[in-house]
Amino acid sequence: MSNVLSEEKKQQVIALGKLGWPLRRIEQETGVRRETAGAYLKAAGIVVSRPGWRRRSPAKPAIQVATDSGESKPANAAGVTTDFIRPFSEKTPIQLPAASPSDSVCEPFRETIEQGLRRGRNAMAIWQDMVTDHGFSGAYNTVKRFVRKLRGSEQTEAVGIILTGPGEESQVDYGTGPMVRDPQTGKYRRTRLFVMTLGYSRKAVRLLVFRSTTRTWAELHETAFRRLGGSCRVVVLDNLKEGVLTPDIYDPTLNPLFKDVLAYYGVVAMPCRVRDPDRKGKVESGVAHAQKTPLKGMRFESLEEAQSYLDQWESRWADTRIHGTTKRQVSAMFAEEKPFLLPLPLEPFRYYQYGERTVHLDGCVEVDAAYYSVPPGWIGKLVNVQSDSLHVRILNPKTHQLLREHVRQERGRHRIRPEDNPKKTPFTTTQLLARASRAGSHIGAFCEAIHEHKGEPGIRGILGVLSLAKKFGVTAVEDACSAALELRVYEYRFVRRYLERHPQLTLRQVDPLIRELVQYRDLINIKIEEQNHESD
Repeated sequence: MSNVLSEEKKQQVIALGKLGWPLRRIEQETGVRRETAGAYLKAAGIVVSRPGWRRRSPAKPAIQVATDSGESKPANAAGVTTDFIRPFSEKTPIQLPAASPSDSVCEPFRETIEQGLRRGRNAMAIWQDMVTDHGFSGAYNTVKRFVRKLRGSEQTEAVGIILTGPGEESQVDYGTGPMVRDPQTGKYRRTRLFVMTLGYSRKAVRLLVFRSTTRTWAELHETAFRRLGGSCRVVVLDNLKEGVLTPDIYDPTLNPLFKDVLAYYGVVAMPCRVRDPDRKGKVESGVAHAQKTPLKGMRFESLEEAQSYLDQWESRWADTRIHGTTKRQVSAMFAEEKPFLLPLPLEPFRYYQYGERTVHLDGCVEVDAAYYSVPPGWIGKLVNVQSDSLHVRILNPKTHQLLREHVRQERGRHRIRPEDNPKKTPFTTTQLLARASRAGSHIGAFCEAIHEHKGEPGIRGILGVLSLAKKFGVTAVEDACSAALELRVYEYRFVRRYLERHPQLTLRQVDPLIRELVQYRDLINIKIEEQNHESD
């Protein structure tokens, strides 16, 4: 064949050929040349009617079956046209009842077509389903006309009105904003328009951003609350990933950061049903109003300029307009609603980073190159971590229960609670402590005290004490460890400093050294108390 038709057009040509249409009429209906249509019909084994005048012998009136266009086809002697409808697939076609000349061939399939319309399918999809599943032999235009009639006869369903009290509900949504020049690339780029609309007064806050993240989405809510001078009790939103991780009408999973920001302001999030924007029609209208009126065809050189222009339009025109539904001025209704808004916290929300971490073999998780302990039993498991500039919080990933909260530690340092240390001393540590006790009684007692107070991170300090015994001798290290035990300073640095500055003196022989060591002990104790207070 010179021309290759699509499968849809091929089925349409074959369907019209089975109905007995001549090639000229098929060409007029489908736009396919007669030669091409004839080749496809011949390949399908269908006899094609040749154009031209044919004399018909007079016959008695017979029962006729109307075609899609309303024209009738002569019947045979039995009064019914044979082989009129043939299936396209191997499935058994529906036996059509005798129809009147005015009925469409789609009438027997009315229920199927109405069901497809209720599912939101268009005429093309419905026609394809009828051909595939029921062996429908009519043309696509037949189904299209029938669908048009059904839609014209349908009555528009009434839309429910959502009434909210003052300060009860707000609706939020994203829309496309104006073109603004990006300071990084120097080119114009499309912005995103954030809109929060109060359900009672229709007072709106409109903000522009270049890109959206989880934190940006939460900060936009906080900025809107600050501009309104209070927060509402419920926020209705879409199921976008910045706010909702898992959409579910009954039990949605909210983004942790977004959820905590709303809880900080006393607000509850209520996501809509998937693909059901009518629940937040007020903010949908607010987005469309801004897109069509102040921002249509506008371009700005900076985001600050665009936001300033939008704020001026908001106060000059949007707030002073008479709303089409309430028939009242928006600013007047907002003055009534503002006293019912929830009061704002004194400080803004402290944002944090969150993620997942695997507990290492030492019972700690790593956050920004520092290490924080986890309760026993979590080695090798995943935990959720929230971190800000002051604290690190470790959460149970299933129940979101707080496992541990630590104060921020320096890079490379550990923050371990005493109860998180292993109950059983490792065999290698036991051997090391035994080696220290054999070196000297005071050395052994001092190393035991280091392990008791610091746990496994104090192993390096014990190794340092043993190395000092090789360098300065056991007698000098014994004297230094005795002084450290007497002053209750369990630090390797104290012993090393003592030996480096006074290797030949004892603690009781030099009074100035006693005073210096006491001051050093007091500083160490104060530092230890501060660390314990921060960890609590």
